[in-house]
Amino acid sequence: MSAIPLEDTPSPKPEEGPGLRVMTSRRVAILLFNLGGPDEPRAVRPFLFNLFSDPAIISAPQPFRYFLAQMISRSREKTAQANYAHMGGRSPIARETQLQANALEDAMAKRVPNVTFKCWPAMRYWKPWIVEAAEAALDWHATDAILLPLYPQFSTTTTASSLRAFTDICDLPASTICCYPAGGAFAEAHADQIMSAWRNAGSPSNPRVLFSAHGLPQRVIDKGDPYQWQVEQSVAAVRKLLPPEWDARICYQSRVGPMKWIGPSTEQEIHAASKDKVGVIVSPIAFVSEHVETLVELDIEYAQFAKRLHLPFYLRAPALGTHPRFIDALADLAERALSAPDKVQSETGGRLCPAAYGLCAQGKLGSAL
Repeated sequence: MSAIPLEDTPSPKPEEGPGLRVMTSRRVAILLFNLGGPDEPRAVRPFLFNLFSDPAIISAPQPFRYFLAQMISRSREKTAQANYAHMGGRSPIARETQLQANALEDAMAKRVPNVTFKCWPAMRYWKPWIVEAAEAALDWHATDAILLPLYPQFSTTTTASSLRAFTDICDLPASTICCYPAGGAFAEAHADQIMSAWRNAGSPSNPRVLFSAHGLPQRVIDKGDPYQWQVEQSVAAVRKLLPPEWDARICYQSRVGPMKWIGPSTEQEIHAASKDKVGVIVSPIAFVSEHVETLVELDIEYAQFAKRLHLPFYLRAPALGTHPRFIDALADLAERALSAPDKVQSETGGRLCPAAYGLCAQGKLGSAL
């Protein structure tokens, strides 16, 4: 797809001042990147095809990647449709992301009243597409953009893929937040969701918190992807805010295919909890919106598994959604990006990842975004 040229977009119109012409104030488009999800049953297969045809997900060259994506999307269509049927036949992620966009837009208007902000969801694999968000920003006469992934932990398979999809089609000057795995407000929001789930269940004794993140093939991590390390930083930050006597484990869900995945799996940790005769609180540490991995995989499949194993209790902390502290975290990040045009920054500004993670967005990869 060809780039949307910046020079072809209308410039902000000048305003008449007393004796001079003054340009309109800065107009900043904030794009919230996320995975996306099918909005009706017949969208399931093309959504899966878009997902598996992304070279960041399947690195096979064309035309092999095309045929693999066709094969996988066909074979998984019925199972995926059955899962989405539990949610009314569609994913709630677009709606949830729009609510987050609205909340962030309001927060930024209060924090930086001399700048005009507009937030758009920008989905990688289904509507509203990244290109639609980019075109909307240009039609709105944005002076520049803030690219803010709703993936707290950076990965080449998520954040990098979305950022490249934007830079491939739009020349709008943009500041980028690459990751925010351990920020204070982000950790506080997660801790509050966990504690609320525990209290709402009657404060059962001896809980074990399972921090469940989406899995990745081990080969992705071995290439230098920092995702697993960043998940560990997220858990460490949240763990400090929970009762010190509570046990906590990191685990990974959503495995597909026969290849080796990072672990342990969430299923394995639920089984371990049954052997130890402890109940669990599952926290979706890498998900900020409710979608199929939380509402079906965690709430139905793993809940039923825990019931069969007779766990004392199985609780699930909600995804962050529009939790006030999470919106604060996003607003903090947007303010940081606002003051650093055309830069890629982490939650602290500089590089977070150890040097061993060569695919960190603050390394060579960042220069290509």
